[in-house]
Amino acid sequence: MPIDHFGEQVAARYDESSADMFDPAVVDPVVAFLAGLAGDGAALELGIGTGRIALPLARRGVRVHGIDLSEAMVTRLRAKPGAERIGVTVGDFATTTVEGRFSLAYLVFNTIGNLTTQDEQVACFQNAAAHLQPGGCFVIEVGVPQLRRLPPGETVRAFALTPTHLGFDEYDVASQGLISHHYSVVDGSWEVSSLPLRYVWPAELDLMAWLAGMTLRERWGGWKREPFTSDSARHVSVWEKPG
Repeated sequence: MPIDHFGEQVAARYDESSADMFDPAVVDPVVAFLAGLAGDGAALELGIGTGRIALPLARRGVRVHGIDLSEAMVTRLRAKPGAERIGVTVGDFATTTVEGRFSLAYLVFNTIGNLTTQDEQVACFQNAAAHLQPGGCFVIEVGVPQLRRLPPGETVRAFALTPTHLGFDEYDVASQGLISHHYSVVDGSWEVSSLPLRYVWPAELDLMAWLAGMTLRERWGGWKREPFTSDSARHVSVWEKPG
């Protein structure tokens, strides 16, 4: 079982600290993309968190079930209006199973990296495929590793520099490890948190999908179907289970 890095202290201020990710300008394209793939079927969110995507997707009429390891995050979700429409199972989304079959499974905002070993990431693809009905799709949004931005001999890259938040990614190339360090001002004092991740390349994800019996259907540079290029900082990839 992975370690829960999203306990009460993180969950209590997660929505506030990630407020920019809750902006409708950010959320609406995600929901439109996913709703189009779900069609008349149900959707399974892996790492549902506090419902940033699940709640507006359910308001679009999509039946949503979620899996999340963090009881504290799920408690926040269940307290929100509309949460009664969403089923939630607490557990490791790489291995936890739920009843039913889905036309869509999805995993957003770099959450695949919370599985810190290749075995766990492979298991996640297999779990997603097992929940999909024939012709169903698995969607992942994740950043492209920014290794080429590292000067030779260095392992740390800054990704956020504001008066209230400093963010640094620390890479371990030998193990494909990544520790995301955050220094944030909370109630007038600086707090430090570090989150271990495993970065993964698009081609490696394609191989994981193939091992799970799925094939790449489309890949974009963002939720508005921007082209994916060598300069893209992230990608939204869709793999399909054979019909």
